[in-house]
Amino acid sequence: MSYIPTIGLEIHTQLNTKTKLFCSCRNDSGETGPNVNICPVCMGHPGTLPVLNRGAVEKIVRAGVAINCRINQRAKFDRKHYFYPDLPKGYQISQYDIPFCVDGTLALASEETIRVHRIHLEEDAGRLVHEGGNTLVDFNRAGMPLMELVTEPDFHTSEDAVDFAKKLQTIWRYVGISEADMEKGEFRVEANISLREIAEGRGHDADIRRIISQDSTLELGTKVEVKNLNSFKAVRDAIEYEIKRQKEVLEKGEKVAQETRGWDAEKRITFSQRTKETAKDYRYFPEPDLPPVVISDEELKSIRESLPELPWERKTRFVRDFGIDLEQAEVLVDNKESGEYAEDVISELTRWERDTEKPNVTREHMPQMMRLAVNYVVTEIPRIALALEKTRQEVCAMITPENFAELIVLTHHGEVSSSAAQAVFLEMAKTGGDPHHIINEKGLAQVSGKDDLKIFAKEVIALNEKAVADFRKGKETALTFLVGQMMAKSKGKANPQVAREVLENILKQK
Repeated sequence: MSYIPTIGLEIHTQLNTKTKLFCSCRNDSGETGPNVNICPVCMGHPGTLPVLNRGAVEKIVRAGVAINCRINQRAKFDRKHYFYPDLPKGYQISQYDIPFCVDGTLALASEETIRVHRIHLEEDAGRLVHEGGNTLVDFNRAGMPLMELVTEPDFHTSEDAVDFAKKLQTIWRYVGISEADMEKGEFRVEANISLREIAEGRGHDADIRRIISQDSTLELGTKVEVKNLNSFKAVRDAIEYEIKRQKEVLEKGEKVAQETRGWDAEKRITFSQRTKETAKDYRYFPEPDLPPVVISDEELKSIRESLPELPWERKTRFVRDFGIDLEQAEVLVDNKESGEYAEDVISELTRWERDTEKPNVTREHMPQMMRLAVNYVVTEIPRIALALEKTRQEVCAMITPENFAELIVLTHHGEVSSSAAQAVFLEMAKTGGDPHHIINEKGLAQVSGKDDLKIFAKEVIALNEKAVADFRKGKETALTFLVGQMMAKSKGKANPQVAREVLENILKQK
């Protein structure tokens, strides 16, 4: 038999409200002191009552609108019962049958459209800390507003699952509902994985959807849930391991157990945690302490109109307006701060072009300068950040958009060579200095005067008789070599285009 993997995702996101979901305690995922942001409400003390944070409702509706969900304008909360040391009340206030958002969609890079079954709102549980054989409980996280998105089982590869999770993280950041930092536990992925058996030779991976659509008798296999995957690498590795493990179980003629498994990142294996609960096990019933939530037409309209430019809209605009390729646009979109910084730099270039006191920048220059600016943002800033052991944001904070734009203009007009411009950019990142001053202080101005370059050219010709002879025999590569020697002689300051012209003129005169 052959097997088709079927994967669904559950993605939990901590919303960035100022306070928790049902109390006034601070909502701070970065808090390091244990049990600091707690009160009788989020600790589940007898006699306390929840009060809903309306801001959390607005944020989950923003999320639903962003991915084309249908919004339930009358939703309710339910009690979900289970017993665990970090769940202080012995139940969780969640949503069961009437969540805020249903039936959404999100397109992948592979052009497959993934269906979103629902997005609901619930309170987070606390956190267990295992130290020296003891287990401690930190309730800071208990009661934080947690948004859970559940997809339909539309994935068949780990690559598509990771692509979806990355896109979702970017969207949440764009619409301002969460920083979705996986290291802080603000964005957690769980994968439900099963295998369908098909006859040998039915098709390859590319035919999976066609095979499923044409054969209604193909039943889903037994589902295994892998919980709390806290990096995209963990999502990919856990799914691939679980597919391999389940296949080996089935090939032995055994049955896959329906269970919840964890992921051991060091051993790169999943491990059994507990048998999988069903909805009946949780004994859901309507939360008696909270009335249904009603979202008016006016509120829904206001939320729709307040959404910012979404990632795919920004990508299209960057390609169109900046004249860059799709790959560069994706880098700027995936890193929201880098995209905004690039826009600020290009805005300064545009302002420079409109300034009548700067006649060396015209509309005709703009396309090439915009592409050069984007290239620096995409390639040079990450390289410098790595070299200086800083974040990209720290590098961008040192290099103002005005200074960045000035360097692009100087480079475009040949006042500094491309290699020297990189050195200037590095110095700007270190000191925050003005590029023109750095060029003068370091003596990095490009030499373009023909009289000055003739001196270098004559020295190079005198020292490279063989290359000169090869050029006169018609070997164009010899001229390229001689230009390189001129660049070395001038310590990179010679304008390579002018240097080539000067060399060629001198060589043709003899």
